[in-house]
Amino acid sequence: MAFVHSLETEPGHDGFPFSIPAIRDLEDGLQLHSKVTYIVGENGTGKSTLLEGLADRWGFSHESGNRSKTYGSRDFDTELGRTLKLARTSARPKDGFFLRAESLFNFATRMDQLEKEPFCGSGYAMYGGKSLHKRSHGESFLTIFLERLKGNGFYIFDEPEAALSPTRQMAFLVRLHDLVKSGSQFVIATHSPIVLAYPDATIFELSESGIEEINYEKSQAYSVTRRFLGDPAGIVEKLLED
Repeated sequence: MAFVHSLETEPGHDGFPFSIPAIRDLEDGLQLHSKVTYIVGENGTGKSTLLEGLADRWGFSHESGNRSKTYGSRDFDTELGRTLKLARTSARPKDGFFLRAESLFNFATRMDQLEKEPFCGSGYAMYGGKSLHKRSHGESFLTIFLERLKGNGFYIFDEPEAALSPTRQMAFLVRLHDLVKSGSQFVIATHSPIVLAYPDATIFELSESGIEEINYEKSQAYSVTRRFLGDPAGIVEKLLED
């Protein structure tokens, strides 16, 4: 079930972030997969900018979390978010979450603060019953995936693999599949060939040339990893030679 069919910006905007080729390409629109859309590319090509703009336009908190202002200051105001148009379906999600790897610490701190406030209920109830700060970084991520996400939701993840071991990334894929079967839609930026491997998905690569739809084997995450694992000693020797 899709909640967002596509996104686009109006032409004619100048300066950052519209100077980024991939962001400028949004003038032509970007068709999202009804289940999973991956955003890949080198650092600096606009992946996080795109996801932040989408999350802003959807109404998520900038510190990760859902659309409720209770979970963070609603001061998310991006240039892209102000100009982005979403083609939404008539269906409305019952759940949602925006995950930014770099802001999860602030999100966990906010949850601790809410736990102490009267009339807020238990902020820990949806996170396994205890503070995310009392778990390892990887356990915190996995707790969100396993406990917080309820299905029939719209989820935006920026590098969900950041704190996950390879085996935990595979566990993430299993959970992703369960949530897709329950009617969820995902937009995910990733550098991980494991996270990227979900078969029923669209992959968009962002580059200096703009946005291009690619297949899994053409992605840098897959091709570079495969090349490295085929000859790790040889590649490292070449990288480190004087």
